[in-house]
Amino acid sequence: MIAMTLSTLVQKFFTEKLYTQMEASPHTITSYRDTFRLLLKFAGEKMGKAPTRLNVNDLDAEIIGLFLDDIETTRKNAARSRNTRLAAIRSFFRFVAVHEPAYMLHCQKILSMPSKRYVKRNVEFLDAREMQALLNAPDCSKWIGRRDHAILTVALQTGLRASELVNLKCCDVVLETGAHVHCVGKGRKLRSTPMGKETVAAMKNWIKERSGSDQDPLFPTIRGDKMSRDALEHVVKRHTITAARSCSSLIGKRISPHVLRHSTAMNLLHHGIDQAVIALWLGHESIETTHMYIHADMMLKEKALAKM
Repeated sequence: MIAMTLSTLVQKFFTEKLYTQMEASPHTITSYRDTFRLLLKFAGEKMGKAPTRLNVNDLDAEIIGLFLDDIETTRKNAARSRNTRLAAIRSFFRFVAVHEPAYMLHCQKILSMPSKRYVKRNVEFLDAREMQALLNAPDCSKWIGRRDHAILTVALQTGLRASELVNLKCCDVVLETGAHVHCVGKGRKLRSTPMGKETVAAMKNWIKERSGSDQDPLFPTIRGDKMSRDALEHVVKRHTITAARSCSSLIGKRISPHVLRHSTAMNLLHHGIDQAVIALWLGHESIETTHMYIHADMMLKEKALAKM
């Protein structure tokens, strides 16, 4: 039996594993695509071959190690980005090991390559005063300001990811008793997050003005299209600049939609919410992920010191 070529395996990996079996998000697929685009180009140049003529044995542990070193030195990728590239490569070679057992030893050498250790950065988050300044920043006399205020209100209260926010549809918001918002989270997991009174009031006003059908985007662009992640990033940055005029602690802070998510988690933690509940609230795969907020929270450490 003739073994599948590298090009066939790469195609099957994307079409069968990522698209069909894993139902990976567009963001994940783009990340994997970019990894293999860079890897095949690098390996082709090293081997003196066109990328289409490479075979599985060409992509050995040595060439992959050189590739990872190159993206750090040439492309200035940080250790976290390097590890993300390696994770994509490992995923592919696990797929190869299952579908072509003849390459099992070859795959094992690559799968045993270690991730690079790095210093973990402190979690950035907004305190209560900074969150309020950000909520006050949009000009609610204009349509776009009212939309942005609704976005920021939902983001800070629910802690939804950027991808979850931009993918919300009008039908995903329930405003009756037990008001909540539905979303499809990481790993295609459905999640419902409750909304407080202020968020419900803001969403009632916005949905009434939005007046879209159930399948329309909840937070559209001016043209009525679904907002992109980049557009959401721009919204947050623009209003952070405005908020910094009245809240000096925001000056110089790099605020992103993910920082708003961290702010939600820290706010829950400060109000004594159990870690397991916070993990469910944010849609974390494991409660271990939620531990980083405890490490970052100086207020909790100061309370512990006071008790001592």
